Amino acid sequence: MSMTFDHTSMRAKLLEHFDAHRRVLPWRENVEPYGVETATPYYVRWMERFPSVTALAEAGEEDVLKAWEGLGYYSRARNLHRSAGIVKEDLNGVIPGDAEGLRELPGIGEYSAGAIASICYGEPTPAVDGNARRVISRLFDLPEPSPAELRERANTILETRRPGDWNQAIMELGATICLPRSPRCEECPVAKHCQARASGTQEQRPLAKRRSRVREASFAVLVAARRNGELLLTRRPSKGLLGGLWEFPSVEVAAGDGLERACRGVAEALCVELPMDGMAGTPLQSVEHVFSHLKAEYRPLLVTTVGSGPVGEERGVSAVGPDASDHPCRWVAPDQVVSLPLPVAQRKILALARAELGEAWAELVPAD
Repeated sequence: MSMTFDHTSMRAKLLEHFDAHRRVLPWRENVEPYGVETATPYYVRWMERFPSVTALAEAGEEDVLKAWEGLGYYSRARNLHRSAGIVKEDLNGVIPGDAEGLRELPGIGEYSAGAIASICYGEPTPAVDGNARRVISRLFDLPEPSPAELRERANTILETRRPGDWNQAIMELGATICLPRSPRCEECPVAKHCQARASGTQEQRPLAKRRSRVREASFAVLVAARRNGELLLTRRPSKGLLGGLWEFPSVEVAAGDGLERACRGVAEALCVELPMDGMAGTPLQSVEHVFSHLKAEYRPLLVTTVGSGPVGEERGVSAVGPDASDHPCRWVAPDQVVSLPLPVAQRKILALARAELGEAWAELVPAD
């Protein structure tokens, strides 16, 4: 069903609703380009740790990843860090003031560039995130719009006098009213302008994307602890899944593989002497974590050992990856463990190990 509507009236209705009902979000209190792209739940903590582009540029990557810990998509944190370095070193500390310039920075795509340019600099350019995609698809009754078509449609309805507020109003409408399931059309300020609602197709717009099959994998995890509280940790390669984060050494195993045998192989690959004979290890509760493309089961084995080598000694782990220099392995002192960036599943394994080893050892390793 085709229909036409008055863009001017629709813009006025949506902005009026936004002005009256906009949520209180921390970056709306102080709109600066550096803060707009920071993840919402961790915004305050992030800004306290890195209050400026210069502070972020001068921080170490490990500190950046630690501040981002728990959010996932760690490549975004690394790209923010790289972008801050470029701004500091090449752009005299000034963030580009338009979408075109912003897109030149690592990790800044169409959406991020549009959001920063419109909200911070008032540039009349659209910002289409997942919520805006849904709203625009329903307004124009588009079943499977391409990114180019979405931007074209977004441009046709853009309020050029208040582009930042307009983009936020569209995104907020999708987050609070124009929901993926059971949209609250009776509360929508632009319901009468919605072509999908007129056609009765709002629940089918846009059509759900086909999801790739999620692979399932099991990992044997070696949790080696010295009696003085030190833990054996290894750092993941800088590129790829959970790049640059620290974890307990592990290896992917088949479902029926023995846990102790697999962990013995991990220890041998790391040239670490552990008392692995005769059921020396204690299996801990399995931990599951679902990534966008992987459902991982981690099966930890706790082994207490005297160990060898000084704290902080780094060993090349050639058996774990092709680039030994990118896979350091070391014993980490108790007070340093929680300062390292650890994935969510690894933090759970750390808590299990702390509980198993008892109060005396737990006192050595601070809780998160």
